[in-house]
Amino acid sequence: MAPDSSAPDPALPPWEQMLRALLGDQADEAIAEMRARGIDPEALGAAGSLPTDPAAMQQVLAQVQQLFASGDDQPVNWQMAHDLARQQAAQGGDPSLTPAQSRQVLDALSVAELWLDAATELPPSAAPARAWSRAEWVEATLPTWRTLTEPVASSLSSALVDALGGRIGDDNALGLPPGGLPGGLEPGQLLRRLGSAVFGLQVGQAAGTLSRDVFGTTDIGLPLLDVPAPALVAANLDAFAEGLDAPAEEVRLFLALREAAATRLFTHVPWLRSHLLAAVEAYARGIEIDVDQLEEAVGSIDPTDAQELQRALSGGVFSPQTTPEQQSALARLETALALVEGWVDEVSATAALPHLPHAVALREMIRRRRAAGGPAEQTFANLVGLELRPRRLRDAAALWARIASDGGVAARDAVWDHPDLMPTAEDLDDPAGYAARRAQAAGESADLDRALAEILGEDPPTAP
Repeated sequence: MAPDSSAPDPALPPWEQMLRALLGDQADEAIAEMRARGIDPEALGAAGSLPTDPAAMQQVLAQVQQLFASGDDQPVNWQMAHDLARQQAAQGGDPSLTPAQSRQVLDALSVAELWLDAATELPPSAAPARAWSRAEWVEATLPTWRTLTEPVASSLSSALVDALGGRIGDDNALGLPPGGLPGGLEPGQLLRRLGSAVFGLQVGQAAGTLSRDVFGTTDIGLPLLDVPAPALVAANLDAFAEGLDAPAEEVRLFLALREAAATRLFTHVPWLRSHLLAAVEAYARGIEIDVDQLEEAVGSIDPTDAQELQRALSGGVFSPQTTPEQQSALARLETALALVEGWVDEVSATAALPHLPHAVALREMIRRRRAAGGPAEQTFANLVGLELRPRRLRDAAALWARIASDGGVAARDAVWDHPDLMPTAEDLDDPAGYAARRAQAAGESADLDRALAEILGEDPPTAP
């Protein structure tokens, strides 16, 4: 079979393979022009951002060529995100689960459901429990990451075109002839596809990294499945249990309690998932991009260098600037996330205490882990301007414990009956005053109902 003459010579340095994949027949002229202008093209690979392994380099080149051949200008290159996430998940090995591993996870979730029956009024999910590899976690959760990241990616893509589009078309930094951009694209199309690739790399890197760190589908406080179901990543449970004083089986049971409790909540509070995801989307959609600041920040960036754009994104150069309205929306969202995780924390601890000797220590360890976050969560924070971790988990857990102490488990769980009943930031500040404020609000609502009944000539409602 004759060699593919269009493919860059694998003996060339990675930076030159990349440029030739991007520029095709015009690569020689562009490289000569860059050197004539004092630009060293070898700097593209100097930071070690391009792979040196020939097989890995060919994968990158194939992605680049596919990117510019595609007519799709979506905000995030999801094929690239998917492929990179799978690669990251497989680092260090990600074999399929053995029957014994699956049985350990499923048994733990089964026992957790039994213990939770004594700690909450919410029944188990009807969906079957699952034991996953890291790759299976990526496949199942990536659609939700799309919902979370695309609104901001779209806004930033438009801002990127506004800030840099003129520099390619007017300044012609590479000295290319008219119509000589990669793939014959217009400057705006080129930047959108570069931005799409950059976001794809960022999301894929973060999702893949998270797949090696999460325990299940609810670790970040948001439900990552369209249909809630308890699921645990067996390898991550085993890795977390290594080196702890508690037996691995006890650790597995404690984490199963948290996953099963959160799944019950998202299953039987039908408005909660859409409420949280809509809040994230509204926050992201309302972010305003300061184009002037963006132009200043990227003044020294080569607009055709996807690797340089990726490093800029990683450093927060393109981080969106939030408005006062967005700060208010963020505060409401953080309160909701804290209430979800506070409920899970309190309910799972209540269920664990009679059975697990290390329940208190494990609860504290998980609290600190969630408060600290990790590099993958920080990547998502850079992308969407939002840290998906509860800042007030302890306050929320204390509030739920107080509600249960005052009115019982049924009263605590009944708060989830409607979003209007949800506690506020004021309630997190003063859990002891929650009952009095709720009674006052109920009295004011009853007064309003009576007034409306008088106006409409109806019988006033009777007290419950």
